[in-house]
Amino acid sequence: MKNIFRFLSEAKGAVAAIVLLLIIQAYCDLALPTYTSDLLNVGLQQNGIEDAVPQTIRGESLETLEFFLTEEEAQQLEAAYPETDADGIRALREMEADEREQLNSLLALPESVVFQMQNSEEGAAMLGLAKAAVRMGVMSKETILGQMQERLSQMEDLSDTFLEQAAVGYVSAEYEAQGVSLNDIRNAYLFKIGAKMLVMALVMALVAILTGYIAARVSAGIGRDLRERLYTKVMSFTSAEIEQFSTASLITRCTNDIQQVQMLIVMLLRMVTYAPILAAAGVIKVIQIGSSMSWIIVLAVIALGICIAVLFAVAYPKFKIMQQLVDRLNLVSREMLTGVMPIRAFERQKHEEERFAKANTDLFRTQLFTNRTMTFMMPVMMMIMNGVSVLIVWVGGHGVDTGAVQVGDLTAFITYSMVIIMGFLMLSMISIMLPRAGVAADRIEEVLETEISLKDAPQTRDGELEKSLAESRGRMPEQNLPGSGDRETGRTVPGSGAAAGGVAAESGGVLTFSDVSFTYPGAESPVLEHISFTARPGQTTAIIGSTGCGKSTLIHLIPRFYDVTEGSITLDGIDIRELSQKKLRGCIGYVPQKGILFSGTVESNLKYAGEQVTDADMESAAEIAQAAEFIGAKKAGYQSEIAQGGSNVSGGQRQRLSIARAIAKHPQIFLFDDSFSALDYRTDAALQSALARQIQNATVIIVAQRISTILHADQILVMEDGCIVGKGTHRELLENCQTYLEIARGQLSEAEIRSALEGGNANA
Repeated sequence: MKNIFRFLSEAKGAVAAIVLLLIIQAYCDLALPTYTSDLLNVGLQQNGIEDAVPQTIRGESLETLEFFLTEEEAQQLEAAYPETDADGIRALREMEADEREQLNSLLALPESVVFQMQNSEEGAAMLGLAKAAVRMGVMSKETILGQMQERLSQMEDLSDTFLEQAAVGYVSAEYEAQGVSLNDIRNAYLFKIGAKMLVMALVMALVAILTGYIAARVSAGIGRDLRERLYTKVMSFTSAEIEQFSTASLITRCTNDIQQVQMLIVMLLRMVTYAPILAAAGVIKVIQIGSSMSWIIVLAVIALGICIAVLFAVAYPKFKIMQQLVDRLNLVSREMLTGVMPIRAFERQKHEEERFAKANTDLFRTQLFTNRTMTFMMPVMMMIMNGVSVLIVWVGGHGVDTGAVQVGDLTAFITYSMVIIMGFLMLSMISIMLPRAGVAADRIEEVLETEISLKDAPQTRDGELEKSLAESRGRMPEQNLPGSGDRETGRTVPGSGAAAGGVAAESGGVLTFSDVSFTYPGAESPVLEHISFTARPGQTTAIIGSTGCGKSTLIHLIPRFYDVTEGSITLDGIDIRELSQKKLRGCIGYVPQKGILFSGTVESNLKYAGEQVTDADMESAAEIAQAAEFIGAKKAGYQSEIAQGGSNVSGGQRQRLSIARAIAKHPQIFLFDDSFSALDYRTDAALQSALARQIQNATVIIVAQRISTILHADQILVMEDGCIVGKGTHRELLENCQTYLEIARGQLSEAEIRSALEGGNANA
């Protein structure tokens, strides 16, 4: 869960804005039950009369109330109603809310006493006699106050609700006596409260829309950033890190896991953040209404908390297993889709269907368990919520019966209680998603925190290499530059380098292996041992050997797909580990053993090295790679579509396009990892000839299985069990290397071998 909040911390401003908006929404949401209570209590039961302070009062009524007030209180009351009209009716002056509240407290008790006395014959008679006695001077006001003290004490013992209702009853009677329409007062109050409720509802709607919009943008932005960070991180992985996670798992983490986190973030910002705000404000409102039933809320919260805790404890481990099963299902699906041809060739459809069914069934069972757990939670929550409603009505009904609680207050209490419970219900709904999203976030963070085993040096020597390469370019004739030619026509210009029969001057791109050994991570024995050789510009270095002898591994060490375990590899005297990977790989044109193309067009694939590749470079490279003919045969030419993985072209065409892509880059070093295996002998020979003319000043390293591919190499390395067992030209190796001779006898005729040994032309 901490990882999810860490992701959210990247959008602090938006989260703060959402919290502010949710507070406004909660205020409006919790104001509606209060207005509903006012509609019932004040609007309907009290005819719109809000308190014990009448807007107008008759003089005699004012005089009656003063019987039950001290001299100081009577003067305060007189000051509140200074104006008198022709009918003897006095109007309330303008005053602040605090001052009105004080006046309300002052009038509530005497108005209740007078209202009770006026509603009974005995009380009305007593009140009349008292007033007459005071006017006649028979009794003093102090005496009457003393006689009424006992009745006042009885009134004080009554509940505030009862006193409030009695005081409002007095004000209603006073208005009727003045001829004021109570219907008009009630309707005006109902329209006022209704207008406030409408405004609150509109504000809530606008805030909800704005909050949803911001939450959606935040979650989508976090999802976008996570995908970008994951992609960037995975692109920096070496083969060791990719094997650690597996390709299927990395795909799941970049898609399904991020989607889980993104969905949870939306819910967190919209519901989880809102729930505690709403619940806390609801508790405050409940306490304001009446805390005598607060124990019901506490009981409900405890029950809900237990349910959520049990749910989380049961579901979390299963969600972790579920994501692993999703990885497994993706792995099986990916293997089936990429290996559909051998599956059909070996008639293993049934076997693969069983593998998929097992992975699918395991995921189904785990999902079924978690879904059953979640679906069990909802009825429990609803039972708690409905039980609380019944309990509140039962307890509150007794309060209404005794006059301690008003109907509107009971309605508001029920509403606030449901708000509090719904807040926890929202949290319980989130707890359904939380375990799985928490696992997904941990899996994402696991990739992001993975230490890369291959890093650039703190201080690189890129500048030295650039200077060396620049000096070598300055020494080259223009026609001998790698990939140079007539940029207008795209034709290559033959040079006079070593491959063409001359001797090229030493230029930048000297690659040296010095006692190199390499062991794969976790392997017990080394794959390569004590490899030493030098590959020079203008020369072709070929590597041949039996399957599994380490040829491709050796090639992979040059662009630093792996780092050497012992020894060093230098480029122009600079250890490649002291160069940045970008600079090193920028000097290399790599053609993998399996031609890999990307979805797009022929042009986009040939210009994959970047914008520096011109149309002339592209067309020249295609001609050298013997790809121009089949590209020209296509209706759209270089704009022809290439399907994912190059599935709509043959293996040989795929290899030629991969070779052309490397040539168009104009690298200083060419690495061909058995890149000619899918070509026929005629195409191979034509490609080798064109390649030799074009890249005379580049360093060329070729891994091959066919001797015919490397006959003209300046240097051939023969490998066996990770070691170099032979080094020299084709003729020298036939004479001195038994391993090479055995390979040659398997591929060449005795006449060809005899001709080479006798000093004949290797082309013969």
